[in-house]
Parts: sequence; structure tokens; C-alpha cells
Amino acid sequence: MSQLQQVTVLGATGSIGLSTLDVIARHPARYQVFALTGFSRLVELEALCLLYRPRYAVVADERAARHLQGGLHAAGLATRVLFGEQGLCEVAAHPEVDAVMAAIVGAAGLKPTLAAVEAGKKVLLANKEALVMSGALFIEAVRRSGAVLLPIDSEHNAIFQCLPGDYARGLEQVGVRRILLTASGGPFRETPLEQLREVSPEQACAHPNWSMGRKISVDSASMMNKGLELIEVCWLFDATPAQVEVVIHPQSVIHSLVDYVDGSVLAQLGNPDMRTPISHALAWPQRIDSGVAPLDLFAIARLDFQAPDEQRFPCLRLARQAAEAGGSVPAMLNAANEVAVAAFLERRIRFPEIASIIDAVLNAEVGVAVESVEAVLAADRRARELAGQWLNSRG
Repeated sequence: MSQLQQVTVLGATGSIGLSTLDVIARHPARYQVFALTGFSRLVELEALCLLYRPRYAVVADERAARHLQGGLHAAGLATRVLFGEQGLCEVAAHPEVDAVMAAIVGAAGLKPTLAAVEAGKKVLLANKEALVMSGALFIEAVRRSGAVLLPIDSEHNAIFQCLPGDYARGLEQVGVRRILLTASGGPFRETPLEQLREVSPEQACAHPNWSMGRKISVDSASMMNKGLELIEVCWLFDATPAQVEVVIHPQSVIHSLVDYVDGSVLAQLGNPDMRTPISHALAWPQRIDSGVAPLDLFAIARLDFQAPDEQRFPCLRLARQAAEAGGSVPAMLNAANEVAVAAFLERRIRFPEIASIIDAVLNAEVGVAVESVEAVLAADRRARELAGQWLNSRG
């Protein structure tokens, strides 16, 4: 390659960010870290800055920026520290940046991810909430700017790999019958229903296959994560909700499948390690070493599949309904879920009440068409307000 690709990592201290940096470090002749961002993990972010020596770092507020700037200058680094949403957008859209890993969890990632898209960057999308919230606005921005959008979620990356290169002509036009979106089923796949009221945040965060942050781990336990991914599939691949079927696959070896009208079903397999989709997207359309061990089919020995139980996983049903409704409803679903998961992690509610809060919010407000980011954020704020009212009513 003629020059190093400059990479901004939004959400560098999270599990996706760290995996991205691991892949980058394996290819110093291809990639260079341009900017790293973190929210509250200043110690971890400072250590990453010392290791990767980025041009910029971004933190939550001015006080944290002064603290980090002082530490980095004392260590002899010329890294410039920015703060807030404006700082995130600046390093996402900077003219010298080639690729942006969008790995900020939740609604907070919407504006910087859109900034990268509008600047025409190669956007590695791990922040599914940005696409869930803004939907058509996001995809239109991709088309308008010429940005390259590559999915990082293992399932969406698998679908991307299994689809033909011209899938943008339309799934039916390229012979696709349906997309099979796999799910592990999380830690409560076989827990007796009557015991779900008593499960703890620690149990919900103990995913059997993947190492993830606390919020996404709870989403996996409730299968809201799969619901958000269903909505994301519809936008990424111009699919209808009816064309997407969720399949529980406990081993997390098959990451998703595409079913064609001729009877062929193509699947992407691999060990459950996020460095595989990250390296695929970073190097696309080429392939590079990710550091992931080869898949040992003899050690796995078997692959199991089952249909999801919506009585056990009501969040999946709510997400499908939001996908069908469209407009502001997916943004409200996501916001209500973020509030509910935070309340569960703080031990303010029981695990099944996550779905109860989301259901109450969606039933309290009629969805509307959204024609601007401001309208999306207004729906997000309203859903958080309604979810807060539900929590306060419970004392």
C-alpha cells in the first residue's frame, strides 16, 4: 500500500474498540491510529494514547480533557485532547481520516457516526443504535456522500459476506428468499421462566460465548440485541421484517445465513471473536490476518438450532413490531431500552420489567414520520421521559 490508512476509533476503551486496536497493531504497515475516544475510562484511554500515540483524543467534558492533556504532555506526547459531541464529530469527519470505527454504545454514537458518513468516510458500523434510530436518514446520507458502510456486528458482517456483490439491486432481484439472523440465546436461554424475576445483573452479563460490555450483554440476555439487529438488517440490506428470521444457535459458530430461491443456503462460520468481522471490514475488499484461531470443526462436533420463544424473549417481539411500524418508533424502542437496562443494572427493576418499560413507552405514544436528526432526537428524548415516568411511578 502506498500510505498508511488513518483510522479514528470511536469508543476505543470498549470491547470493540480494543479488538480494533489489536487488529491495527498487527498491521503497522497498513494502519495508523489517528484518534481515540473514550467517555469515562480516562486511565484506560491514557494508556491507549501512550501506546498508539494518536493525533487526537476525545473525552466527555472539558475537565476530563484538561486532566488527560496534562498527563499526555507530561509523557511527551503531542496528542491534542478534545471533548464533547463536537470533538467526537471533528475526529470522525477530519479530512485526513480514511476509516472510522463507530463503536460508541447507544444513542450517544448517532451524531459522530453521521458526521463520518456525511464526510464520505469508510465507516465500520458497530454502533447499531445509530442506524436503528435514524434509519432512512442514515442510509440516505450514505448514498448522498458516497461513504462506504461496512457492518461490524458479527451477524451483519456474515450476511454481507454471504450476499452477492450486487445485492443493492434488491434481495428478490438477486435471488434471496430470506435472511437467517442467528442468536446465541444468551445466558437465560434455558432458565425456567418463573426464575427470570430473580436473575441478577451479574448473571445477565455472564454471556456464554462473547466478551462484551454490560449494556450489550443485558441486551443479549433479553434478546433486545437481536431485535435491534433485525431492524439494522432491514436498513443495511433493504429487507422487510418478513424477510428476516431469527434463529437461536447456541454455539455462536454460524454467524448468520442467507437463503436463496434455488435452495442454496450460504453461511459464514468462525470462532466467536469480534476481530474477524473487524479485520474483514478494515481490509475490505481484501483479507488480512485477524489473530483469530482457525475454526476447529472436530472440537465443535455439533451445531444446534431452535426457534426463539417470544414468551421468554418479549423484547424480540417488541423490536419486530417497531421495525414494522417504522418512523419514530425504533428510536423510541431504543431509548426506552437504554433507560430500562440502566435501571436493571442499578438494581432498580427486575429483569422482566425491561420489556414492561419498553412496552409501556411504545403504547403511550403514537409513532410519527421523522425527516430530520432533530426529530429523531426528539423521539429519543420523549421515550426517555416516558420511561423515567414509569420508573418514578414504581417509587
